[in-house]
Amino acid sequence: MAGKIGTPEKGHNAWGQAAAAVALFAAIAAGLWVSEATSGNSGPPAATCSDEEPGKSTGRVTGKQLCEALLRPDLAELLGTPAETAKTAFGNDGSAGLEGGKDIPMPSAEVEFDTYTVTLSATYDDLPVAGSHELLGEGEQRTVLDRPAVLYSDRTIRIEFRLDGGAADAGTGVPLRALMVAQDAKDGGGSYDVTLWRSDGMVPDDAVLLRVAEKVLPTVPGWAAGS
Repeated sequence: MAGKIGTPEKGHNAWGQAAAAVALFAAIAAGLWVSEATSGNSGPPAATCSDEEPGKSTGRVTGKQLCEALLRPDLAELLGTPAETAKTAFGNDGSAGLEGGKDIPMPSAEVEFDTYTVTLSATYDDLPVAGSHELLGEGEQRTVLDRPAVLYSDRTIRIEFRLDGGAADAGTGVPLRALMVAQDAKDGGGSYDVTLWRSDGMVPDDAVLLRVAEKVLPTVPGWAAGS
């Protein structure tokens, strides 16, 4: 038997390397996350973000804060699946190590429904968003919430953990759509990324991704400071 987890897989560039590293760590954390149903309930309880003690203040947004911004009461409605309830939700204060020893903070959050999985992450690097579409293959330059943005396609990573103790296996998963938005209007470096993929393997609708991003991003702590 094997358990399967999908997590974003990015291209071979600075943004992609950082995002893939943290997303993989987050996926492993998700695989270890367990929810307990309350006795007497007709269904599983609604997902909630981690209540772990906060770490040392860094002046950056945390994974828990990203999770709280993403897990809004109307998220299922924004996704176009109002009858669904979030199954899992978590945040992670990870980072990505690049060649040369540089460590890039990349807190992230993920919320999973039956149909969609949504992630929200923040990348604290010195790279502007404008022009990055050239490094992301078929990326499309956009302006979202009055900031430079890039809309692009990718695929998740499929990870199988064998329950018999055998070695884990990884491969290409389902298609996803992603939106990268500059952390400040002047595009001085750093980005927020929102990704969306479907459990049935269909390509997510860009209108759904943009609707989620435009509602969620302004609620991220520190967003207004970049206006």
